[in-house]
Amino acid sequence: MESLPGVYKSFKKNGQIYYRSSITYGGRHISLGSYECPFKAHNGYLLAKKIISTPSLSLYDYEEDMCLDFHKWVVLMNYRDHHYYFSTPIYMHKNYFSYFISYSEELLFDIQDLFYYANHKIHKRQGYYFVNDYGMQVNIMSRYGVKNHSVLGRDHRFVDGDCHNLRYDNIQIINPYYGVVLERPLVAPTYKSTLNIHGNYVIGRYKDMATAAIAYNKAIEYLHKNGIVHKDFPKNYISDIDQETYEAIYKKVKISKKILNLKKSSTK
Repeated sequence: MESLPGVYKSFKKNGQIYYRSSITYGGRHISLGSYECPFKAHNGYLLAKKIISTPSLSLYDYEEDMCLDFHKWVVLMNYRDHHYYFSTPIYMHKNYFSYFISYSEELLFDIQDLFYYANHKIHKRQGYYFVNDYGMQVNIMSRYGVKNHSVLGRDHRFVDGDCHNLRYDNIQIINPYYGVVLERPLVAPTYKSTLNIHGNYVIGRYKDMATAAIAYNKAIEYLHKNGIVHKDFPKNYISDIDQETYEAIYKKVKISKKILNLKKSSTK
């Protein structure tokens, strides 16, 4: 059989034949995917040629039964329209870009994150988005200062209510500290500090967030100093106060008797 344009025969490790499809555009060789049948591989190539030569085709003209993966569709569209090739499914706009998890799931990012996501594929698991970075799975929300324990609506929120809009001005950090929860926000708000040691212990309730965060640190240090726990709890860093103020609050702040009595109970 005469070879079809854009189709290359390949072999798996077990000797099984499959077919790769690719296209050269703008001096760049672009892989389009692998197929079991040479005719499907060729149709993928023909569709890629159509995308490149038809400016009126848009991202949203894609159909599920097409012989080209939507990821490749986005890559080709972006390269055609903006002359930037990215291996990840990014489509650029004037001041931001879209990253398509799938045809129906589009994430929005500020342009300053373009280089990062051009080189890091986003994965989704149990509703969370993450990338593999230096061999670790990193929740992409950490780029905004959102900690892994953070609860949507309590510790952070999306200003416009859209959790797919990941532009910096759309993400608001409500509570940046470990172990701190806002109570009664409408009437005399207080901040509850808690610690989990085989169950939740209330460290205390405080008038402001920073004091509650420092109380959390003090409780951890007390438990470590007295050998009650050996787990490495994360500590809070309070950026908007100086060391002298921190030490004054640390010295003055009280922690609950339940925490203090853990020492007594551990000696029984």
